[in-house]
Amino acid sequence: MTKKWTPNSWRDLPIKQQPLYEKQSELKQAESQLANFPPLVSFDEIDKLKRELAEVAHGRAFLLQGGDCAESFSEFSHANLKGFFRTVMQMTIALMYGLKKPIVKVGRVAGQYAKPRSQNDETINGITLPAYRGDNVNAIEFTAEARRANPQRMLESYFYASASLNYLRSLALGGYGNLEKINKWNEEFVHSLSSKENSEKVIEKINDALAFMRSCGLDFKAFPQLTTASFFTSHEALLLNYEAALTHKNNDNKKFYDLSAHMLWIGDRTRSPNEAHVEFMRGIANPIAFKVGPSITQDDLLKLLDILNPENEAGRITLIARMGNDSVNNFLPPLVKAVRDSEHKVIWSCDPMHGNTIKAASGYKTRKFDDILGEIKSFFRIHAELGTYAGGVHFEMTGQDVTECLGGNQQISELNLQDRYHTHCDPRLNASQSVELAFLIAQDLVKEIK
Repeated sequence: MTKKWTPNSWRDLPIKQQPLYEKQSELKQAESQLANFPPLVSFDEIDKLKRELAEVAHGRAFLLQGGDCAESFSEFSHANLKGFFRTVMQMTIALMYGLKKPIVKVGRVAGQYAKPRSQNDETINGITLPAYRGDNVNAIEFTAEARRANPQRMLESYFYASASLNYLRSLALGGYGNLEKINKWNEEFVHSLSSKENSEKVIEKINDALAFMRSCGLDFKAFPQLTTASFFTSHEALLLNYEAALTHKNNDNKKFYDLSAHMLWIGDRTRSPNEAHVEFMRGIANPIAFKVGPSITQDDLLKLLDILNPENEAGRITLIARMGNDSVNNFLPPLVKAVRDSEHKVIWSCDPMHGNTIKAASGYKTRKFDDILGEIKSFFRIHAELGTYAGGVHFEMTGQDVTECLGGNQQISELNLQDRYHTHCDPRLNASQSVELAFLIAQDLVKEIK
């Protein structure tokens, strides 16, 4: 780890999961152009998120983080963004009512264009080409030109992210997050459930509260708390050429911020303490997270916390546990104990997606709704038993009606996977499965949240 941090000090260290660019001159030109573009988010927005996350770290709020496994240029549309935002808001109301806490909403959106890969190359019918690393790097089509790492795609990603942010802000601030409207959507959703008695009770209670407010003469439109939503963005800070180009110094507090998103995280494959991704992330003032998988040791976990949050600042660090339903009970408790005993101020969030990926007989990658729910239940129970706070969930999800994960109220089977399997990378919960999980957390797991 270098002693003096700069936005480019990571370049002197080993780095994993990076594309090989044929012409460094093209890469430098793209980085220079990005550095001159307007920031995607502001210093003040980032600081606001950190304050809200500090409330989560203290057990006074709950983190909902979710979105696409890998955003794609081809699926970019106002309909998909609106559907995603609507789904997040439906989940928020269910969680907020059940947990009796504010919900901090962070999307995996407007920047999740780069993905780590298990192999550098892919072979089909005897032809070997570079692996698809996300639309920020190359294209998914299996041709030599499409799979070439193209620096110009970083510029395209910037403009897609900018357009996404602009539209999401208009939804959040323009009344689409109206409390009455969201509860009406949930009412329609609950009617579709095969087992809906408990969920209907939640909707009825919210409707009663809204009716009481109206009877008191309250005009919902006069209260921004009821008509607007606070919404933030995040993505994995994988492609450091892109992230460093959008990093700027705040002259007011002299700190550096990565202005590509409000929150960034480090993946399970790139969290080595002495390598480039940790070096870059330790120097930015954004709230940051890193994935905590079965391979991490207690010593490495505490070392990372010391490096990334030396001042032990609440709201700075989120630990995203991704163990798998079969492994969480063995691997997670010792790590939670170690962090608890070290008195590091962190948010523990559950990613029940990445440890539960399987391959169906048809060849499709998928995940079982019951495995996802099972890991969530174990996560909350473990924290309850250890006297720590289960502070959030982290889903790969979409607002579309896809058929990528098995089960749920819709009873998606392996035969259904081919119907609407659209993901560019890993399988996602669809809108119905996402909202169903939120209701289950709010109804069944609330007793585990201290």
